[in-house]
Formats: sequence, C-alpha cells, structure tokens
Amino acid sequence: MKNLKKYVTIGAVVFAGLFIIAADHIDAPAVAGGESDITDFYAFQGENTDNLVFVANVQGLLSPSATKKAQFNENIMIEFNIDTNGDGVEDLVIQAAPKNKRMYFLGPIVPSQTGLISKPNSNSSTEVNSVKITNYNQNPQVETSANGITYFAGPRDDPFFFDFAQYSAILDGKANGFLETGVDTFAGTNVLSVVVEVPKALLGNSDSINAWVETKRKQ
Repeated sequence: MKNLKKYVTIGAVVFAGLFIIAADHIDAPAVAGGESDITDFYAFQGENTDNLVFVANVQGLLSPSATKKAQFNENIMIEFNIDTNGDGVEDLVIQAAPKNKRMYFLGPIVPSQTGLISKPNSNSSTEVNSVKITNYNQNPQVETSANGITYFAGPRDDPFFFDFAQYSAILDGKANGFLETGVDTFAGTNVLSVVVEVPKALLGNSDSINAWVETKRKQ
C-alpha cells in the first residue's frame, strides 16, 4: 500500500442516515459503463447489531458473460467516507484498493486529507487487511480482521429493482406513473461489490453518522 499515490475523485454517491440506499444506474454519462461507475451505496445495521455494514457496487449492467471477465481496476480506489459530527466533512475513511486479485483495506482511519483528493495512509503502524477477490460463480471469499472487521469483494447479482422503461415513459409524458407490477430493468445483471462490516465501536461515539462513497483514480 505504501506504493500507492494520490487519488482524485471521479465518481461519488452521497446519502445520509442509519439505513441508507443511494443508486445511480445508467444516468451518469461521464463514467457510465466504466470501471469507476458507482451503481449503488448501502449502509445498514448488521445482523450483529453492534456492527454497521457498508456496501459499494460498481460496474453495473454486467451480463453473466461480461461478469466472468469483469475486474476491479488496480488504478481505482473505492473510498467510504464517514462524517461523525454532522459537518459534511469526512472524519473517518475506509479505503479499498485491488492488487493481484486481492482487495486491500485501510481503515476506518482519520484521512490524511479530506475532499476530492485522497492519499492512502502510509504510516507503518496502520493495519492493512485484505481478502481474495471472489470469482464469478465461486463461493464468497470472506475475511475477518483481528479487530472484528469483515471484508468481501467480488461479483454479486444487482440488488436494485427499477422499471427504467416506465420511468422513461413518465419523463416523456407517455405514462402517468409506475405500474403496480413493474419490470425490473436490472434483472439478470450483476455488479462488482465491496462489502465492509465494521464494529460500531471503531466509528466513534456519535449517535448518527453521514456516509458516502467515492471512486478515485490513481494519479
């Protein structure tokens, strides 16, 4: 991780709350279909209620054949940002960067700098954890660190349900609303997911947090 240089934001999804979902499919022309394209961000309480789970999905609309070839870009870091005092600035970050078929993680740590440019923390005392990236149709590879953080990275079925054709018809004035039984535009497609389950004790003492995710390209 010490060899990683600074990263500059190329895509972001922002939302806030205890259970949060943010989605951006198809409508982000600057990154649509690219390896940095964020499709979903989820944050929710874990099955173990002492934990919070953060999920970033990228590279949406992957067909099964495309999923077999899809890879995380080694020049792109996924960064989870966590604001613990409500000022809209990240107080903690979790950084995920792929290398040689593994996803490496730092954090939650205090960022070396905030905003659109990030640098992985090169402090030798910072714990770096990793998990083997799961291949398509392989049983999920999951690792848990000594301090109780659990990690996953790899392809998953796209969990987002949306009738995009009906949405387009509404925008065009050809329909008045959504159908009671819609058609899932994303059925049968996949995404690449990064999942981090973190003990709440590692996120400070705040009763609530704001969280967002960014993809950042190595410069």
